[in-house]
Amino acid sequence: MTFADAQIKAARALREAGIDAAAGDARRLVAFAAGVRPEALIVMGPDPFDAWDGLQDLIAARIARQPVAQIVGERLFWGRSFRVTPDTLDPRPETEEIVAEALKAPFTRILDLGTGTGCLLLTLLAERGDAEGVGTDVSDAALAVARENANRLGIGPRARLALCDWFGAETGPFDLIVSNPPYIPAAEIAGLAPEVREWEPTGALTDGGDGLGAYRAIAEGAASRLAPGGRLIVECGAGQARDVAAILETGGLTLETILTDMDNRERGAALRLA
Repeated sequence: MTFADAQIKAARALREAGIDAAAGDARRLVAFAAGVRPEALIVMGPDPFDAWDGLQDLIAARIARQPVAQIVGERLFWGRSFRVTPDTLDPRPETEEIVAEALKAPFTRILDLGTGTGCLLLTLLAERGDAEGVGTDVSDAALAVARENANRLGIGPRARLALCDWFGAETGPFDLIVSNPPYIPAAEIAGLAPEVREWEPTGALTDGGDGLGAYRAIAEGAASRLAPGGRLIVECGAGQARDVAAILETGGLTLETILTDMDNRERGAALRLA
């Protein structure tokens, strides 16, 4: 069997199981089974492939709707590889909009609420070599993943990770607070794709209520932790941005801008402390 044969067989099995983007998933699984980077497959098509047994296990996991990022253990975010496990959300492209907005202004102290993989905190620290920050999370398992990612990126000494709910004992002042909190209303969880509903941590997806509870908690504590002129940037679900901004403004912040994703959907808000 060649690498090309393996990709064809894997893609066919995934397609027959109803997996979207079967060809792309097959490519990543074949590469992972063989221990090579996916881009290397471009020239490896006719080469012998000797990892079929292992690949079959990976295909079975994907047919069970486990996300590819969890299977291979990593996801690219802002050009860097982040460790991903079932204890963390899989970083998504729309979350990069928070990074893009944050980098428009200077900062040296960051607080990331509900850090998960650490993708927001660690990306911002990697982009600003003189910055330091704190990532909080209620999941010790998620913090272990974030700690691994910090060390892999070589910025562990600048990132402190704290086990707590939202702000915990953190007092600041911070120049920047970021968050991608649980925002999916509980009533919508059953309708999510199985890759999300069955494999990602429920507590990182929903507050168990209307999806706005996290923003109410953030609104109560953000202003007192921000330095004068400091910014708060959050992600939210499509259609929530105006409601989220209104909630955060009750905490004494002023809306700067509504963030949109690549499909021009409103997916976040940036606010400032006067």
